[in-house]
Amino acid sequence: MELSDLVTPLKRQTLSANVYDQLRDLVMSGQMMPGEQISLRSAAAALGVSVMPVREAMQRLVAEQALELTPSRTLRVPRMTAAQFKEITVIRTNLEGLATEAAAAAVGTVALREIAECHDAFVAEMKAASPDGSRLVTFNKEFHFAVYAAADMPMLLQMIEALWLRIGPILNYDLRAGSRRVGEKVAVAHHAALLAALKRRDGAKARAALEGDIRSAAEFILSAGVLVAEGASRPPSPGGRDQSVGS
Repeated sequence: MELSDLVTPLKRQTLSANVYDQLRDLVMSGQMMPGEQISLRSAAAALGVSVMPVREAMQRLVAEQALELTPSRTLRVPRMTAAQFKEITVIRTNLEGLATEAAAAAVGTVALREIAECHDAFVAEMKAASPDGSRLVTFNKEFHFAVYAAADMPMLLQMIEALWLRIGPILNYDLRAGSRRVGEKVAVAHHAALLAALKRRDGAKARAALEGDIRSAAEFILSAGVLVAEGASRPPSPGGRDQSVGS
């Protein structure tokens, strides 16, 4: 899918913030693949802006380790080693588990309805004859963050967002690769259990469902051989929107 299909052209008065927000959301939502290269010019054209605000946004994302600048001055989405992935999975399980348990106690009627709507969208896409991986990763992210936002813990939410800047692209391998979690709808079962626990305000069960969801995704990704071998200096890139930081 082309970048122009994923972003919305911006009005001049909100350029800097909106360029960053849109690109950040693409990474967090898993719309960019690990190793994918990004062209400043292509991104600027898709957003309908000059290269300058795009470069500024990319610099912020590099500082946040959501993107990386290679020795050849190419911008790309980082790939991850198995050790890094295991570490971030442990951190996610703890922080996202905490947010989910807190959400069970704090969730209101409106937030619960939003979470249910996110779940319904994810389920509907899973039931499609040919589930769209791009839509699945988007609906998955929206479901998770609707839950975490319901905890009403802004600092914790910021920490989780920082983790998803690193992990979002990796989730492509889980929801776009015809994994067991898609074929057997494993993620749907975990999400349904989480939603049911939230409705009962059962924090322990909600947390257990969330942790099961994270673990099942992690097990598939670790077994799929898609992570970078330890010590590999320049992992092969799957290609993408190409060119370099000056392009």
